[in-house]
Amino acid sequence: MTSTLDTDLTHDAFLGGKLHLWQPRQGYRAGVDPVLLAASVKARAGQSVLDLGCGVGAAALCLGARVPGLRLLGVERQPLYADLAARNGLDVVQADLTDLPAPVRDQSFDHMLANPPYFDRRAGHSAEDPGREGALGIDTPLAAWVDAAARRLRHKGYLHMIHRVERVPDILAAAQKRLGSPELLPLCPRNGKAAELVIFRARKDGRADFRLHAPVILHIGSVHMADGESYRPEIQAVLRDGAALMS
Repeated sequence: MTSTLDTDLTHDAFLGGKLHLWQPRQGYRAGVDPVLLAASVKARAGQSVLDLGCGVGAAALCLGARVPGLRLLGVERQPLYADLAARNGLDVVQADLTDLPAPVRDQSFDHMLANPPYFDRRAGHSAEDPGREGALGIDTPLAAWVDAAARRLRHKGYLHMIHRVERVPDILAAAQKRLGSPELLPLCPRNGKAAELVIFRARKDGRADFRLHAPVILHIGSVHMADGESYRPEIQAVLRDGAALMS
């Protein structure tokens, strides 16, 4: 079982060293996905942000590093990850998103972030590490994530979610009649490759038509040629400099 002892943790640099996060040495570890999610948020100083299932706080804290002056709050059900998010500087509540405590239910937010588990364990195998399984294996339906976001968003507030492209029908179905102005940004690993991830954005009480953005290509070249990073310059700017991703 991973612990919060420093010997069981790593202190990792994000955004080119602008942000450092404590993470478990073993188990689920935040990678580029929460950074890309944070880069998609058009937030302004003074606005409020709730990160559902925040893990160690990567998405919210990356957003806060790019946009100073935000009021950030995370919700995380796993005690270890909630403790690490707090240690990393995020105001966090340990709770399940389907049973939020009154201090969270009494608030509304301008932006909601969500990086739900990607894999349906009804069609696969569970991870051995409980923290990794909690982060990657679905046991809370996507509809519950969207419902929690819709309830806590204020009028014209935004939900931002990153997920596997095959789950897009489920996301759109869950958002129907709850959120409007849906947008999808496909993330493709390379030129000529199908999108594997998508960033979904929708607005409470939004009325705009559905929008499908041009795909974002993450890596240079059509195939992996050598070890080491191969991100395109605009993606390097997101991952290293905290640049925005989605207009």
